[in-house]
Amino acid sequence: MSRKIIVTSALPYANGPIHIGHLVEYLQTDIWVRFQKAIGNQCWYFCADDTHGTPIMIKARAEGIEPEQLIKKVYAEHTRDFDKYHIKFDNYYSTHSDENRQLSELIFQRLSEKGSIVKGEIEQAYCENCKMFLPDRFIRGTCPKCKAENQYGDSCDSCGATYQPTDLINPVCATCGTTPVRKKSIHYFFRLADYQQQLKDLMAGGYTGKSVSNKLDEWFSAGLKDWDISRDGPYFGFKIPGEKNKFFYVWLDAPIGYMASCKNYCDKNGLDFEKVWNSNEYELYHFIGKDIMYFHALFWPATLMGSGFRIAKRLFVHGFLTVNGEKMSKSKGTFIKAETYAKHLDPEYLRFYYASKLAGGVEDIDLSLDDFVAKVNSDLVGKLANLASRSVPMLTGKLDSMLGTIDAAGKKLLHQLVSAKEQIISDYENLDYASVMRQIALLADAANKYVEQNKPWDTIKTDAEKTRTVLTTILNAAKILTVYLKPVLPVFAEKIEKILNIAPLSFADIETVLENHKINEYIRLAERVDKDKVQAMLEESKNESAVAKAMADGQTGQVTLAEPIEPECTIDDFKKVDLRVAKVVKAEKVVGADKLLHLELDIGGITKNVFAGIAQAYVPEQLVGRLVICVANLQSRKMKFGISEGMILAGGSGGKDIFMLGIDSGAKPGQRIH
Repeated sequence: MSRKIIVTSALPYANGPIHIGHLVEYLQTDIWVRFQKAIGNQCWYFCADDTHGTPIMIKARAEGIEPEQLIKKVYAEHTRDFDKYHIKFDNYYSTHSDENRQLSELIFQRLSEKGSIVKGEIEQAYCENCKMFLPDRFIRGTCPKCKAENQYGDSCDSCGATYQPTDLINPVCATCGTTPVRKKSIHYFFRLADYQQQLKDLMAGGYTGKSVSNKLDEWFSAGLKDWDISRDGPYFGFKIPGEKNKFFYVWLDAPIGYMASCKNYCDKNGLDFEKVWNSNEYELYHFIGKDIMYFHALFWPATLMGSGFRIAKRLFVHGFLTVNGEKMSKSKGTFIKAETYAKHLDPEYLRFYYASKLAGGVEDIDLSLDDFVAKVNSDLVGKLANLASRSVPMLTGKLDSMLGTIDAAGKKLLHQLVSAKEQIISDYENLDYASVMRQIALLADAANKYVEQNKPWDTIKTDAEKTRTVLTTILNAAKILTVYLKPVLPVFAEKIEKILNIAPLSFADIETVLENHKINEYIRLAERVDKDKVQAMLEESKNESAVAKAMADGQTGQVTLAEPIEPECTIDDFKKVDLRVAKVVKAEKVVGADKLLHLELDIGGITKNVFAGIAQAYVPEQLVGRLVICVANLQSRKMKFGISEGMILAGGSGGKDIFMLGIDSGAKPGQRIH
């Protein structure tokens, strides 16, 4: 009897692009979902963009758009990238939805009625310039423990210490640089400690793996504290019922987004959400990264316990991604966006490589780029694609595209491949994809050894039917291996299915033999990876390093500290910035954008359109004919109001306090600034 399964992945935050570190989780989950479907289970994969919080509000403000516009734009970017990597959600939604608001209010109401929500007064950092309370990540200062400078308001990247934002030495607002004041406010708190024993029982029942459970024991020993689930406005999120200026903290409504995505799917497909989400008829599994264990292993199940909703059967936790043995780095080009990778390399190659590394634990996995090239070229191209590439053209070119029958030697090989089925199914189920890939590689070795022993390229000259028998065995071996690989390489599998002229494969087809069957022409399955393409990818990623990223975000040369300070750039990185004298030939206001001016620049015969956030400091008439300094080689950026093709340099604290850099009146447009 087939199982009914619901699967979720952690929700990507809607203030930035998907990168290859994020993809570890979504590929791990997608492979598992595809496997479940391939063995005949009903499996639905739900996810959504995580869209609320102060960072979303501030980023939208910096771009001169509403938060709703920002999350809509990011949603399009995220779904585009997921599609490129063949990550197939049954429903991909948004936490900024009616379903999520209704469920958040329902859970809050039930927890309140149960006495699990209390009010309390707290003291917070408040920026009088920005007119807002500052979240932990929007305060920077000196660590009170190790005295490292420029640290977050809640933890130190240097020594790992955690603390309250009020403990930070010389704190400043990360957005404007103003020293915050302390201000009291009444907040809502969830009484997490009330659920400590129930949570311990949940862990003992196998909700997480052993290593995660050990970490949770540390938190239990330290004592669970009340969880602040409200935020003061201004804030982008759901307003708490009955309140004028208080909102649900994003971490309350974000995991509820799993339920909202499921409900949206159920409503669209005529299904009973209560039955699908809340009954034992369906198994429920969450996939997350180890950085959000506290929320998903403690807060999330506790809120479900208190509000009468079902808890997942298992929480699968994975580790981080390192590249070449180190943390991803923008300065080294190893902080690679999903979009950037896909410009240079086949996304299926990353699926293949990640699968070879993922073993179901919380250990970090490493993307060694040299190993990546070697593994793709050796295993995928040299072993797996090679079986079809050596056989199909021979069969279609000289043997009428017809498979024959399989002899005793061929049956022996196929039996070896079929015998691995149960172990491969078990390994997929337990997320040990690395074991699956090792077994597939060994089976491919056996199949290629059979090819070498039978030398069809020689026998085709003297014994056509013997050759047909050998090729029939080889392509049946390729079919079996394709079934095993299909959860990892869906597009590769589709090509094999088309070549073999068969319906989509599943694990039920493992023992089915293709004999006396007509096949189609060969389709190129995989190309060898050129190291130059890998290097080109790294170089493009380097261009998105700290300075370039800050320039692209601001479009005016202003750099805020709303995001963490990036790794140091070298003088060679900075030399890539091409500064030129430009003449403003046209300047005009931008309708619907109070902060932007549209400029047309002459850079020595080259015309560029630039949107600059200087409208509060300059009027168009002041700028026409003026010489400015322009970043001429900045990558074009699509904005709401058009394409911005460069950036003018200016400095200041913002608003009216923006000053363009002066330039000698004798300079000529196009002249380089050194």
